[in-house]
Amino acid sequence: MSNLVQIRVAADAGDGFDSPAKQKAANRSAYSIRPFLYLRRAKQFLGAAKFKLFLVLFALSVIVFVSSRLSSWMGWNPHQSSSVSSTSRGGYTVLINTWRQKSLLKQTVAHYSSCQSVDAIHLVWSESEQPSEKLKTYLNKIVVLKSQKAHKPNFRFDINADGEPNSRFKPIKDLKTDAIFSVDDDVVVPCSTLDFAFSVWQSAPFTMVGFVPRMHWLDKEQNNAAYYRYGGWWSVWWMGTYSMVLSKAAFFHRKYLDLYTHEMSPSIQDYVSRERTCEDIAMSLYVANATSGPPIWVKGKIYEIGASGISSLRGHSNRRNKCLNDLISLYGTLPLVSTNVKAVSARKEWLW
Repeated sequence: MSNLVQIRVAADAGDGFDSPAKQKAANRSAYSIRPFLYLRRAKQFLGAAKFKLFLVLFALSVIVFVSSRLSSWMGWNPHQSSSVSSTSRGGYTVLINTWRQKSLLKQTVAHYSSCQSVDAIHLVWSESEQPSEKLKTYLNKIVVLKSQKAHKPNFRFDINADGEPNSRFKPIKDLKTDAIFSVDDDVVVPCSTLDFAFSVWQSAPFTMVGFVPRMHWLDKEQNNAAYYRYGGWWSVWWMGTYSMVLSKAAFFHRKYLDLYTHEMSPSIQDYVSRERTCEDIAMSLYVANATSGPPIWVKGKIYEIGASGISSLRGHSNRRNKCLNDLISLYGTLPLVSTNVKAVSARKEWLW
């Protein structure tokens, strides 16, 4: 009996928790579970870290947004100097096209004189009546007073008494810049926006870079001939594409002044002279034909001052359609290239 008891006790002792077999099994189980515990803790840690990182990034975004908007909220309007103005880059020449709107010249000339990167301002005067000496003296004084740099912009009238629409793109002697900013006398572009567009133009100096996009599309074919529609801003907005930027607010290389005047087909120039509202489309077609590429639209606020322009007149859309199709016919081809690329300043967009 005692032997039986002893054998059972020994057996129980051998199968206890401290037995080698159970200890080995326990260790094996612990080693197999431990990686899952580490993984769970790591996930918990990383989850907390990501949440903290999100909070930090959100807080920084709020700080940046508030800082960028603080000046406008407080009513401050500090002048933003140009970041691209330098002697090596040469700045740009503002070419203002005016037509019987002398009252607007005071505002436009004063504004563009204050832009740091403006090297010269040329006023294309296409009226039969010559500008008075009083007006010349007054505008020259404005340029001197409004300019915020030691080197004052060179201001000059370019007289074209014949009223010829093509004279808008007449070559200019003694230009010191390659960049031309063509603008109507009733259009004001903020200096910081203008300088950004200039930097975009510098990356593609042989295309047109501007603020007023337009488009074309094939409407129908008549007698085996294509008929195109000219699309304004709402068409661009709806379709999300464009193929022209108008010279009422656009940069282009000064060589196009010479090419437009001396190399463009006389038949096209004669047509522009007769129609009188097609020179901007003709320039877009010419640059597109020369580059085989699209223009670049720069996103930015521009302001049209004074009374409504010719685009608000009845029949304007039909005239633009006719102009586009007639010029394409004279070219013998459609050089326009559509695109949906838009240049946007990252400094103006707080959320990427």
